[in-house]
Amino acid sequence: MAVAKRGRKPSGKPRVARASASLQPEIYQTLQAIAKQKKVSVAWVIRDAAEKYIAAQWPLLETK
Repeated sequence: MAVAKRGRKPSGKPRVARASASLQPEIYQTLQAIAKQKKVSVAWVIRDAAEKYIAAQWPLLETK
C-alpha cells in the first residue's frame, strides 16, 4: 500500500523564507486591527509593510 506524501503541492512559485519577530502587545493588536479591517492576515500586513519599508529605504532595489 502506497503512503501519500504530506505537505503542499508544488505551485511553481519560489519558496518563501519564514521569519519570527517579537512585538510589543500594542503593536501586535494594531496589526490585528489593520488585518481585520482589510480582511487579510497579520502576515500579509507585515509583508506589505516590509515591502514598503524596503522601497522607501532602498528605492533602486527591486523586490519582485
